[in-house]
Amino acid sequence: MKYQSTRGISSESLSSAEIIKQGLARDGGLFIPEEIPTISLDEIKSLCSDSYPVRAAKILSKYLTDYSYDELLADCEAAYCEKSFPDGAAPLVKVHDNIHSLELWHGPTSAFKDMALQIMPRLLSRALVKTGEDRTALILVATSGDTGKAALEGYKDIDGIKIMVFYPVDGVSKVQKLQMVTQTGNNVNVCSINGNFDDAQSGVKVIFSDKDAEAYLNKRGYFFSSANSINWGRLAPQIVYYVSAYCDLLSSGEIELGDKINVCVPTGNFGNIFAAYLAKLMGLPIGKLICASNTNNILTDFLNSGRYDRNRDFHCTMSPSMDILISSNLERLLCFTAGKEKTNEYMKALADKGYYEVDCDVKSKIDENFKGYYADEASCAATIKTYFEKYGYLSDTHTAVALYSAEQYISDSGDNTPMIVASTASPYKFAADVCASLGHKKPEDDLDALALLKSVSGMEISYPLKDLDKREIRFNKTVDPKEMLDAVKDYLNA
Repeated sequence: MKYQSTRGISSESLSSAEIIKQGLARDGGLFIPEEIPTISLDEIKSLCSDSYPVRAAKILSKYLTDYSYDELLADCEAAYCEKSFPDGAAPLVKVHDNIHSLELWHGPTSAFKDMALQIMPRLLSRALVKTGEDRTALILVATSGDTGKAALEGYKDIDGIKIMVFYPVDGVSKVQKLQMVTQTGNNVNVCSINGNFDDAQSGVKVIFSDKDAEAYLNKRGYFFSSANSINWGRLAPQIVYYVSAYCDLLSSGEIELGDKINVCVPTGNFGNIFAAYLAKLMGLPIGKLICASNTNNILTDFLNSGRYDRNRDFHCTMSPSMDILISSNLERLLCFTAGKEKTNEYMKALADKGYYEVDCDVKSKIDENFKGYYADEASCAATIKTYFEKYGYLSDTHTAVALYSAEQYISDSGDNTPMIVASTASPYKFAADVCASLGHKKPEDDLDALALLKSVSGMEISYPLKDLDKREIRFNKTVDPKEMLDAVKDYLNA
């Protein structure tokens, strides 16, 4: 299988190893497969008896065809081992009625990003060998909180790779910040920026497209790559857990083979929900994909109107990983529904004017699969409280946005198809806001909130978050967005 850019400017057609190594297309676009592989109902039924690593290897082998099945199985077994996922990878929990929580946060950083970022470094390491690369890969990451720590944890001390993470100085929780600035490893670096996530993400994209920066790195034996979901090696593993969740529903008797399910995903950068869309295109029986946003509801507005407009106020919310106004992976959906030429026009308009509006036929195609809803801060808090008190289920702030949106969709549509809600973080990642939502005085210190939430809920603190305050702070540098490249150079010259 080969991959091409969403923007169609470049004619390059590359293997999966080449695009995992490269990250972003040279024309600034994102890589997509030239065709979508299929998965039959018989294959889905067969997967029910497999472990999660085996399910992952079988599905990834459909996309990463220049990797052998044995290579993928070895990497999946290493990535999703009991040590990293002591409670299992992607367990499915029935919350109430037809709503099921797909808990993606049982890995080493307590966030769903672990599901991809525990295996992606292994895929990149093999890619370097497969492509004959002798330079060191420099991974640049922009994060709104969870991706950064997950990438740092996944890539630490991996041979042939260095990683640098940028995060908004006031745009992540204290727990998220402590997880990053105390990161161990000899090949890692962390830097905050004076700005929001979109500033960080735009800054990384600018660096990637800077030919002088590329030459600077090459001269010193480095090349750029990415761990964000703009990299296909990050996105492809996310397809797996939607297929796996369907298998678990089958095994539990909640559905019969061929029955449809709906999927609701708390969404900022659009990568996680796009992975569910790919699973549907492959043949997984998915009905509607509910895109759940917080107060930064740019995706809700887009799905309802067809106009994507980032010229709006930016809100810092209790679900900071979704505080995003530039949803990079939406470009992939545009390419699938509008084609490369129009996608390139839309992206140019977004860069030049800050907005674009899709044609009616494109909007119609998107409507066939997606619905957009959002939860404001009050609705998010009320959902956390209601689900804990009524159903005994404790969710984090991002999952609450999805639970609320799922309920709104069901109410509006009357569609009682079994609903899988992607639960993207442990409640302890955002313990202070969860405590406040449950009616307790919000602790001033996020670390105090961990202890309070344990007392209130009776739920054990997620193992990666214990004793954060006792770890050594290694990184405390802050720069302006325009200084990000200089910070990269300083890191390489240190």
